[in-house]
Amino acid sequence: MSWLVTQAVEEFLAEAGDFLRAEPARNTVLLSVTENLRVAAAARPTRPRAGDGTLLGWWRPSPAHIPNAVVGAFLHTPGFPVVLTSMPGEAVTALAAELAASGRRVSGLSAQAQAAQAFAAAWRQRTGDASTVRRLIRLWLLATLVRPNPGPQGEPRVADERDRDLLIKWSRDFLRDIRDRAEDAAAEVDQRLGYGGLTVWEAGGTPVSMAGITRIVHAMARVGSVYTPPELRGRGYASGVTAAVSQAALDAGAAQVVLFTDLANATSNALYERLGYRPVEDRTELSFAAAGSPGDRAR
Repeated sequence: MSWLVTQAVEEFLAEAGDFLRAEPARNTVLLSVTENLRVAAAARPTRPRAGDGTLLGWWRPSPAHIPNAVVGAFLHTPGFPVVLTSMPGEAVTALAAELAASGRRVSGLSAQAQAAQAFAAAWRQRTGDASTVRRLIRLWLLATLVRPNPGPQGEPRVADERDRDLLIKWSRDFLRDIRDRAEDAAAEVDQRLGYGGLTVWEAGGTPVSMAGITRIVHAMARVGSVYTPPELRGRGYASGVTAAVSQAALDAGAAQVVLFTDLANATSNALYERLGYRPVEDRTELSFAAAGSPGDRAR
């Protein structure tokens, strides 16, 4: 069976929504991104497709296995990695072949390790592009929130338009720190300000740290963009603002609150574990580059 793909968000959710909602935590990226796309599409009903070129797809095995059941899905926004859910190995290699045949430019991938390796091998066979591990990330799920005690000086506040310039600067610095696309910072900040999705920690009336939260979708929300300027670190502000947004998500009806960390960052991994987050799964992020280019570091 080949992949079924679309840029129509409602079509994708009608076909793959039940599959995604069966494991909201593991499918957090696809659920949160499609919710943002759904909200944006609702605001422009004459343009029902994803305006940013995002491609969505779902996989069904042959009818002899599980008729009509979706067993895998993917999301790709141009310039960002392809994000895979769990799926059979045949679906992984078939997706690499289909995307390559379509001529779609794929700069990276986020998937569980085995799927990442299989996709990279199939992608190189089809395109010649080499892969390199960009980072290893861990998905965490909040068990019971443990507030820092003693907590840091100050208190949280939901960010608003007066914070916009500062939040854009901090977001750019955060994205550069994690080697992501800093040019998208302003749009991301504006989107989150639109639904109250950014919180600042204030000490002495001055913002000193920030954290973001996605829209709640299927009782799941994801914490992200936790950032404290280097000169203000070591004072507990990150733990304070993370606890604040986590509690706010619970209060707003989230049954599952999740976040991602870079496995190489021992400080952040320890911080979130102290706050009550527990590991769910590890994922591999790959970058792709044409063989022989400066980005080709595959071995």
